[in-house]
Amino acid sequence: MNDALAVAALSALAQADRLAAFRMLVRAGPSGMPSGEIAEALRIPPTRMSFHLATLERARLLRSWRDGRRILYAASYDDMRQLLAFLTEDCCSGNPEICGDLGNAFAATCTPESCS
Repeated sequence: MNDALAVAALSALAQADRLAAFRMLVRAGPSGMPSGEIAEALRIPPTRMSFHLATLERARLLRSWRDGRRILYAASYDDMRQLLAFLTEDCCSGNPEICGDLGNAFAATCTPESCS
């Protein structure tokens, strides 16, 4: 991860609908969800949802694939982990105890399906 990729990812997440979609897909796990279901669950028009999902995918936070006529989206857990590692790699000038136990806090939010 470099500064440009981190800025792109954080910029993509800096919008309420995109953040909600990303969090929903993190919870959904690696099998992901169809774009229409995401739009319906978040009460966002499908065309606007497609725009938001494309923005998250360009930022490498999501991956997509076609399943018949549907497009499925899932969180890109590897890229998410890289972003989190990048954000915390210089935690507290070499004094990680100041930052607390980020590893356990992150692990507590994961399920085996979503953080694999």
